[in-house]
Amino acid sequence: MGFLGWIVLGLIAGAIAKLILPGRQGGGWIATLLLGIVGAVLGGWLGSLLFNAPLNDFWNLWTWLLAIGGAIIVLLIWGLVTRNRTAS
Repeated sequence: MGFLGWIVLGLIAGAIAKLILPGRQGGGWIATLLLGIVGAVLGGWLGSLLFNAPLNDFWNLWTWLLAIGGAIIVLLIWGLVTRNRTAS
């Protein structure tokens, strides 16, 4: 699966991660989707590195689980970073 596939997968994984992690992560939906792309790429990279997971197919269960897991991790980190910020 190419980089464009990971972008599409990241958009969907970011939306699913936002549904799994409700609350105020800051940044709104656009930031959530962009963080989902970063999380999907990160999850795919870590999955192939640590688990030797096959990531060649868009409809593979491992691909989706790693993308959603990576998006959740990135959203958690983003929530911790933006937690103490207040609106000016």
